[in-house]
Amino acid sequence: MRVLMVEDEQMLGETVRRGLSNEGFVVEVTHDGVSGLWAATENIYDVILLDVMLPLKNGYEVLKEIRERRIWTPVLMLTAKDGEYDQADAFDLGADDYLTKPFSFLILVARIRALIRRGAPERPAVLSLGSLVLDPARRTVCRGDRAIVLTAREYGLLQYLMRRHDQVVSKAEILDNVWDPAFEGGDNVVEVYIGYLRRKIDIPFNLHTLTTVRGMGYVLTADAASQRT
Repeated sequence: MRVLMVEDEQMLGETVRRGLSNEGFVVEVTHDGVSGLWAATENIYDVILLDVMLPLKNGYEVLKEIRERRIWTPVLMLTAKDGEYDQADAFDLGADDYLTKPFSFLILVARIRALIRRGAPERPAVLSLGSLVLDPARRTVCRGDRAIVLTAREYGLLQYLMRRHDQVVSKAEILDNVWDPAFEGGDNVVEVYIGYLRRKIDIPFNLHTLTTVRGMGYVLTADAASQRT
């Protein structure tokens, strides 16, 4: 099994390389984001271990460009940062797992093996629901031929609703999947952002695809015009 490790701490990189080699992995180590991106796009790996704080190009930028190039190799982010927003950013850009430094080598090996078992299934290039299209790789949203500009939170909310389209999702489910675990506010924030989203994806187009199911939650459906075509 081939592993690419992109890590600027050379001592840590060599330690992990030796350890993984002893476990039967073939490991290549690069020490900056540009070299890591080149290796990831020019070679085939079973897993990529990607540090966040890298010289020349940070880990988030490398991950974003990897996914934009339709490279779906599982990516495990390695970082000394431990904030929930950092994890959310990594997962939103297409990371498969996240490990905070300092980490146990045994845990690292277990995470790598789990990612290899899971494999790298082809991920959808876009999410489409009627005339509404969301491109996760490019982080763009449009309805028909009109681009829609969303904030990061609105984008995350829309992405979740599109993945759960035609299903009623509760405020609690939305909070669990769109807001970070440290959020301590009330669930009325969901209603506020649903309103923001409606004003961008429905109202300008005279549509009612994002609806409230009283006492239960919200549901996103395809626009009627697209369903008739």
